[in-house]
Amino acid sequence: MTDEHYPPALTAAEIEGFIRDGFVRIDRAFPRELAEEARAIMWCDIPCAPDDPATWTRPVIRLPGYGGGPFAAAANTPVLHAAFDQLVGIGRWVRRDGLGSFPVRFPHPDDPGDAGWHVDLSFPGENCDANEQQDFSTWRVNITSRGRALLMLFLFSDVGEEDAPTRIRVGSHMDMARYLAPAGEAGRSHMDLETMGADRPLALVTGQAGTVYLCHPFLVHAAQKHRGTTPRFMAQPPLGLTRPYRLERKDGNYSPVEVAIRRALHDPC
Repeated sequence: MTDEHYPPALTAAEIEGFIRDGFVRIDRAFPRELAEEARAIMWCDIPCAPDDPATWTRPVIRLPGYGGGPFAAAANTPVLHAAFDQLVGIGRWVRRDGLGSFPVRFPHPDDPGDAGWHVDLSFPGENCDANEQQDFSTWRVNITSRGRALLMLFLFSDVGEEDAPTRIRVGSHMDMARYLAPAGEAGRSHMDLETMGADRPLALVTGQAGTVYLCHPFLVHAAQKHRGTTPRFMAQPPLGLTRPYRLERKDGNYSPVEVAIRRALHDPC
């Protein structure tokens, strides 16, 4: 969180759209120049030439976490901090100093092998030992989204419909909330989500470099094969929570994330 306060970044209609659909798109959330600076840094760590497609021999290369410099600056613009306050609540989120790892996707005929429908898990199981806590297959997600305020998708390159845009099942966060509720605080792991929200409309995470999608932590999403011509750079970090979401507040001061969960549980249609 931050002690600074900014004018609202999102309109009432955009917040209602987030509650209903599970995401909101913010154009020019960070300067395009920061995206260009960050890509130059990342190309130094990629065993390929940016101007030679013959060297793009894998469909996806995962780069380790990046912090500081353009990465920290992109994560902490006034418009994003204002949006975090509006969606999560003032004082309820944790400031990031970077953007974590980047899956860089290349035009390639092979299946990337990671395009299944899923939600991002956010905490290790209670009985995990130190080694298991490093194995994300043992992690879980629960109805109060312990450890994760939002899923965030930062575009560091221009992404069109052919450039491996992340796929989103619009409104699937509602289905996910109803699925998680019976598991209580323990949550669930090893979930088969191929059919979760399968009848929902599909949206693609497209936009110019500098675009950010802020997503409900329960939103079902998936990668896909790159069918375009230029590599796609995107970060997908979580926004941390100072404490788990609360679905019962005496003061009624619910965040839009909490409102969405409550609507899903109270109106299961």
